[in-house]
Amino acid sequence: MDALVIGAGGFVGSYLIQELNRKPLHIGATILPREHIRSGNCDIFTLDIMQESEIRNLLQIHRPKQIYHLAAQSSVATSWKNPELTIDVNIKGVLHLLEAVRSIEEYYPRILLVGSGEEYGILKNNTCPVSEETPLHPGNPYAMTKACQNMIGNIYARAYGMGIVMVRAFNHIGVGQSPTFVAADFALQIAEMEAGFRPPVIQVGNLSAKRDFSDVRDVVRAYTLLMEKGCAGETYNVGSGHAVAIQELLDMLLEMSSISIVTEKNPARMRPSDVPVMEADISRLRQDTGWQPEFSLEETLRTMLNHHRKNFGLL
Repeated sequence: MDALVIGAGGFVGSYLIQELNRKPLHIGATILPREHIRSGNCDIFTLDIMQESEIRNLLQIHRPKQIYHLAAQSSVATSWKNPELTIDVNIKGVLHLLEAVRSIEEYYPRILLVGSGEEYGILKNNTCPVSEETPLHPGNPYAMTKACQNMIGNIYARAYGMGIVMVRAFNHIGVGQSPTFVAADFALQIAEMEAGFRPPVIQVGNLSAKRDFSDVRDVVRAYTLLMEKGCAGETYNVGSGHAVAIQELLDMLLEMSSISIVTEKNPARMRPSDVPVMEADISRLRQDTGWQPEFSLEETLRTMLNHHRKNFGLL
C-alpha cells in the first residue's frame, strides 16, 4: 500500500483522498463504525485508534509507505465540554500509532501528524505572525492535546529515527465541514434563512477574534507535499499567512446573501477562553515545498454557501 489515511471519515479525509488520487497510488483509509467517505477509489478499513493491536495488525498486513494521521477530536468547543475524550483520542491515539509502527520489524514509513495553530495559544506581545519556533501557550484543552502530540512526534522522530513530519494546521474550511465550526455554521444559517427555514437573525459568538482561514483543498495539497518533501522531525505551519476577523468573514457571507439579515449575540456560542489573533508564518512550508494557496477566502465561502443553497433547492 502506498498511502494510508487514518481518520478518513472526518471533514479532511475525503479531500485528502481526492488529492492522493491525482497520482496512481494504492490508497487505504480508516473510519469508525457508522462513518463513511465521500471519495471512492480506496480500500476502506474500520479502525479504532484506541486499540493499538488493531493498528498494528492493519500496518503489519498492508505496510503503507505513507501514513497520514488525521484521527482527532478536532473541535475546540467540544474539548471544553469533553476534555477526557479529547485527551484520549488526541494523545493516546498517536501513541498507539507510533508504538504500533515501532513494533513492526524492518518497517520505516513516512508519517504525517496533523496538529493545530491553536497550539500557539495566547501570544506574548501579540506576536504575529507566528513561526514554528514561537513558544506554545495552549489556551484550550484541544490545543493542549495537539501540543502534546507534537512533542511526542518530535521525541519519537529524534529518539528512534522515525520519518515523522509534523504540521500545525490553521483554520481550514470547505464544503462538508461540521457547523460546529464558525464558517460552516454561518453559511448554513444564511442558506436556511434564504430558504425560509428560520427567521433572518444570525446567531453569533465572538466576532472580534482573528483567524487564519484556508481552503481545505489547499491544506491537503500542502500535506501531500510535506509528506514528500518535508524534513523528518520538523514542524510546519499550514495556513494562508493572513488573519481575518470573524466579523469580516461574516460580512463576506452577508454580502453574498439574497436577503437582509441581522446579527444577534448568543452567550452559548462564547468560549471560556479565546485567542485574539492567530496568523501563520508559512515561510518554512513555502521554502521546503514551494506550496502556494490557490483558493481565495471569498471563493471558498461562496462555494460553501452555494452548496447549502443547492441542498435547499435554491440553485
